[in-house]
Amino acid sequence: MYTKNAAVYVAGVGVVSAIGNNTAACLQSLESGTAGIGPITSLETIHKNVLPVAEVKLTNPELSAATGLPATVSRTALLGMKAAKEAWEDAGLSHLLPLRTGLVSANSVGGMDKTESFFSTFIKNNQGGRLRNVVNHECGAVTELVADGLGIKHFVTTISTACSSSANSIFYGARLIKHNLLDVVVAGGADALTKFTLNGFNTLQILDREFCQPFDENRRGLNLGEGAGYVVLVSETVAQKIRKNLYGRLSGYSNANDAHHQTASSPEGTGSYMAMSAALSLSGLQPKDISYINLHGTGTYNNDISEGTAIRRLFEAPYPKMSSTKSFTGHTLGASGGIEAVFSVLAIKHGFIYPNLRLQTPMQALPFVPETLFQKNMTVNHVLSNSFGFGGNCSSLIFSKL
Repeated sequence: MYTKNAAVYVAGVGVVSAIGNNTAACLQSLESGTAGIGPITSLETIHKNVLPVAEVKLTNPELSAATGLPATVSRTALLGMKAAKEAWEDAGLSHLLPLRTGLVSANSVGGMDKTESFFSTFIKNNQGGRLRNVVNHECGAVTELVADGLGIKHFVTTISTACSSSANSIFYGARLIKHNLLDVVVAGGADALTKFTLNGFNTLQILDREFCQPFDENRRGLNLGEGAGYVVLVSETVAQKIRKNLYGRLSGYSNANDAHHQTASSPEGTGSYMAMSAALSLSGLQPKDISYINLHGTGTYNNDISEGTAIRRLFEAPYPKMSSTKSFTGHTLGASGGIEAVFSVLAIKHGFIYPNLRLQTPMQALPFVPETLFQKNMTVNHVLSNSFGFGGNCSSLIFSKL
């Protein structure tokens, strides 16, 4: 039976990104203002020394040693397993097992990194190339590898809706709990850097050749990144039995689509506005109740004016504090909603407001300015986290303090 008002709690978090190999390291980088963006070092591409990216500072063999997955699987699976394993261990549910447990995981590149390696050999010699590099190509294979690694068998599914993917996986996980289909859901997503995505975004002419400047009047584009972020969602019944402090609850969520363009948001921010307002409605909160907005904030001309216009329409002065943590991690595509969900609940737990790095000239069209300094000891009761993807797929999550 679906219970609309049933509470869904966040019991565990895990993240790996260009600013840290685990949650604690990421938090330290956020506090010190240390971005993870830099020259391409691992990816073999003609864009080396041209386009900056945000790479995770772990090799595949190092990720394999940390996760137990073989180094021969896709980097997306290795990243996903690293963060999901941390989140699962952080939740501390071993004394409650067995529970009806699911994995709802998102990605947009699947095993593309391995497929690219296969075809570079295959096109030279059609008898060449290792087939093990293509068997896990599709997005669902990444999820299956992580589920097997965690021992999750009750429910396993994959969501791939571009940059809103892991935000959608989180609120789908919440719905599964509210429908009493599962007790626990590990939800989030992962994505690795690949030549295909780097070339594709470069073709769209939305990559910045310098470090990105989200919500700056002179923004030039985004920097691609990689990583993974997961939260462990639990029902109220499970939450009451956990022997640790919870991070908060997922109080609101929504997905909307402005059906405007394949890769661009509507100038009016229609989809963004619908997602944020519907998430607020579900949570029972008013715009003035939001303490902090983790902006989608890619740094492209189109995204930032679209998202900013929607915020201007929905909120009134004094506006909530806000920032784009993509100025630290780069745009991690299908992983971004999961990574930023982790950052959002950590903001609530610790009373942190993150800075929007490299913001020099505020956008003239907007009546608010994102934060530029890390702030401690703040009252952070409700955080709105935005994830807006290609095809107009817009999602917003709201996390609330207990």
